[in-house]
Amino acid sequence: MHRYGLALITGVALLVLPDVLPAEENASETYRQLNLFGEVFERVRADYVEEVPDSDLIESAINGMLTSLDPHSSFLNTKSFQDMRVQTKGEFGGLGIEVTMEGGLVKVVSPIDDTPAYRAGIKSGDLITRLNGKPILGMSLNEAVGEMRGPVGSDIKLTIRRNGEEPFDVSITRAVIHIKSVRSRVIGDIGYFRVTTFNEQADSGLKKAVKKIKAELGDNLKGVVLDLRNNPGGLLDQAVSISDEFLNQGEIVSTRGRHPDDAQRYNAKPGDLAEGLPMVVLINGGSASASEIVAGALQDHHRAIIMGTQSFGKGSVQTIIPMGNMGAIRLTTARYYTPSGRSIQGEGIEPGIVVEEARIEPLDVSGRRREADLPGALENEHAAPATPLPDEETPEEKIARAAEADYQLVRAVDLLRGIVLFEGRAKNQ
Repeated sequence: MHRYGLALITGVALLVLPDVLPAEENASETYRQLNLFGEVFERVRADYVEEVPDSDLIESAINGMLTSLDPHSSFLNTKSFQDMRVQTKGEFGGLGIEVTMEGGLVKVVSPIDDTPAYRAGIKSGDLITRLNGKPILGMSLNEAVGEMRGPVGSDIKLTIRRNGEEPFDVSITRAVIHIKSVRSRVIGDIGYFRVTTFNEQADSGLKKAVKKIKAELGDNLKGVVLDLRNNPGGLLDQAVSISDEFLNQGEIVSTRGRHPDDAQRYNAKPGDLAEGLPMVVLINGGSASASEIVAGALQDHHRAIIMGTQSFGKGSVQTIIPMGNMGAIRLTTARYYTPSGRSIQGEGIEPGIVVEEARIEPLDVSGRRREADLPGALENEHAAPATPLPDEETPEEKIARAAEADYQLVRAVDLLRGIVLFEGRAKNQ
């Protein structure tokens, strides 16, 4: 809106007229703008080179208004609204990537585990520039997502730009995406829990996984790894519930909207699934939104060590507002804040221990000599007789195999074991 003001300077007085229009003039200006919209709409209907359905023009106008606000606000037509509701239940058709818009291109927030996009090697931060050779520049996010959807079993070719490399093409076959929101396994005496997305099954899935690991390890469970890497987020209530599973008290997150009365605070209830065991949360640049709520809450309450790389930095809350039988709008209605009052919008969660992604490769030390190999070396009279090694894997081999040479995960497990060892020695002193 234009600013109107006039300063009148005399010898002793300064008069400043109001900086805002009276309410009546504001309303009048709004009506003039709406009349302009109506005139443009009629001119397009009458004179555009091809006939366009009125519904398409109106839908595009609404979507343009919303997408101009921020990357996460948009219009959902009836089909998109239904797809969104199915997706939050954990099963939908597509490629298996969470995306946003950046610089007119589609940016991958994260691929979803065990989906066609994940298996094709799509990575967090990839920019999609073309779909089947068709440039994305000029499309809205909804249009691009619509192009990526299609019949199960059909192929689509994505042109990817990654970290300044030459663009390359990836062909992906569409499939029905079944999301198992929580996966778990035992790594030695450590319980590993990976939350892939915060859908309606996330909290119940985590409870079942923890119960299963506890039954398997019993008192031998020494620590917990919560893996939120490449988790694009999801439902706010699920993020609050999962944070609450590891906290006994205190604020989890607060949301603040446009009006002071819209502020909400979510607090933890007594009860810790991990019963105070040391805990590491793994995050990276694909950890967004709900993932950052969990990581921020556990970090601020000093309940867990956050390890990995800086998270995505999406600190806003979207509300789905149904529009009768015409679909719905996804509207950014609030920002969220960690218990210490941090807004991570555009900043992300900074891990307490930064560990870059890497792969582990064993070094060849077969030619290295030891004391026992030296000629005339003294014998150890207390040495036990050599016995053949059992076929069973050593704990280190189990860790390496279970972690699939995942350097960040191996570091998390090592850290937890170090904490357990240190605490055990402290108790014995």
